[in-house]
Amino acid sequence: MTVQKIIIDCDPGIDDALALVFAHGHPELDLLGITTVAGNVDLSQTTANALQVREFAGMPDVPVTAGCPGPLFRPALHARDVHGSSGLGAARIPPASSRPADGHAVDYLATAISAEPGQITLIAIGPLTNIALALRRYPRLVSQVGNFVIMGGSAGRGNTTPAAEFNILADPEAAAIVFGAGWTVTMIGLDATRPVRATAAVRDRMRGLGRLADDLLLPGLSGHRGGGPGSEPADEPAVHDVCAVARVAAPGLITCEPARVEVETAGRWTAGMTVTDFTAAPGDCNAQVAVAIDVGGFWDLVLDAYGRVARRMGVATEPAPG
Repeated sequence: MTVQKIIIDCDPGIDDALALVFAHGHPELDLLGITTVAGNVDLSQTTANALQVREFAGMPDVPVTAGCPGPLFRPALHARDVHGSSGLGAARIPPASSRPADGHAVDYLATAISAEPGQITLIAIGPLTNIALALRRYPRLVSQVGNFVIMGGSAGRGNTTPAAEFNILADPEAAAIVFGAGWTVTMIGLDATRPVRATAAVRDRMRGLGRLADDLLLPGLSGHRGGGPGSEPADEPAVHDVCAVARVAAPGLITCEPARVEVETAGRWTAGMTVTDFTAAPGDCNAQVAVAIDVGGFWDLVLDAYGRVARRMGVATEPAPG
């Protein structure tokens, strides 16, 4: 078994929380650290949420380091109308007793990645502000990161505006820096994540996972309030962010195609759009763009990982089969 070292940059967020638990539960992922950024809610809340999830799921040795409190140039955009005022829907997990690590996320990313060049996969599932600043301050990160995967963007329609997905729209200038940095971005966008919904049947499979399901997974999902144009129904939320982590754990579940991606920063109606050219010449491609996902295989993978976490928390039962 080959274990992959990962760092997750996030803005918890219901699906961010579910992604962190999945990363903790998958046997072939070694979650080295969590960095936080403003996004779904403000930075103080995303950081508090990451600390809560870390303690609740039983990963006390994973540092949580706070990052940027807002976008590079624009007013902050939040998604409390989707994730609730706390950012975790109706989750009932206790407040964290610990504090975030000292320092800034940008410096943590540079230190951790440069210490093991080529060995760490960076997964960004929030706005890309921390990553853009890290690239500007430490440009060698481009060559030191093993792989870089984001949840964000879309080759088609958006979910916050008709053109833009939330994570990119929240800081399009940062996203433009990231896509233009000279590395390959694996973009797990709405084209692949929209079909991965926590339907009633999926939630039924979560029952029996004790406190993990009863206090976090199920009430978190039930507190999802729906989103903007093109979003999934409120009672069947897509777990977008989990898909990015699943791409690292099981690449074969998600089909990606090479493309050139440019981020629109100036459009009156299209700011935050990830303009995707699948016809670009191979030498011009800067991304691998997700176009399809094995939904059944995804849920089998994720629920198995949740079962592992639940057992560590003292729950002996298994998630129900699909």
